[in-house]
Amino acid sequence: MRPRALLSWSSGKDSAWTLHVLRQRGEVEVVGLVTTLNETFGRVAMHGVRVELAHAQAEAVGLPLWPVPLPWPCSNDEYEARMRAVVAKALAEGVTAFAFGDLFLEDIRAYRIRQLTGTGIVPLFPLWGTPGETPALARAMIAAGLQAVLTCVDPRRLPPKFVGRAFDAALLADMPSDVDPCGENGEFHTFCHAGPVFNRPIPVHIGDVIQRDGFWFADLIAGPTPPFVQTAADRKRP
Repeated sequence: MRPRALLSWSSGKDSAWTLHVLRQRGEVEVVGLVTTLNETFGRVAMHGVRVELAHAQAEAVGLPLWPVPLPWPCSNDEYEARMRAVVAKALAEGVTAFAFGDLFLEDIRAYRIRQLTGTGIVPLFPLWGTPGETPALARAMIAAGLQAVLTCVDPRRLPPKFVGRAFDAALLADMPSDVDPCGENGEFHTFCHAGPVFNRPIPVHIGDVIQRDGFWFADLIAGPTPPFVQTAADRKRP
């Protein structure tokens, strides 16, 4: 019997690709997607994605969503307390592993290992590598049919005009050379709406594009794209 594992699910491309890799390897059985939510706004933390879209993703990959509501603003102590509750629930359900889509940031990896040490749950990092490997990783995702949209851009690292763009070969070609093509340094965050782990694509279109708390966000709305919505978004994007 394979070990039961949870997957940290941000709604983005790296989470979706991690699930794809885990299912290909077959070493663990992923039994749930853990997603932190801003409980004030009902959106996925940092990515700014509506919670209903995270639920749609969970349905499309055939796994239950484990939402973790967080207050806004949220202190690190409060975040860790709520994550400890997730770990306790996981242990009660026979989970022995927790997978993350981290790529190469050593401090993030060390933090996750530290938080799980002594809990009985082992951290997994299926995509772990080096900064030099992310260009090939990004191209592999796109070649495999993964489709995602940039929902959040940090204008200190990437021009705001990139928010709302598709994560595709054209984006990689246009991206500044000092930006990680997977956004691992926080340059951007994505919402994945199709790919090898989805049993069906999730139709979305871009609503408002706004600046908030120093970041640019493209609001994704479920459903096919009405032309007037796309035009409105284009007018608002810097």
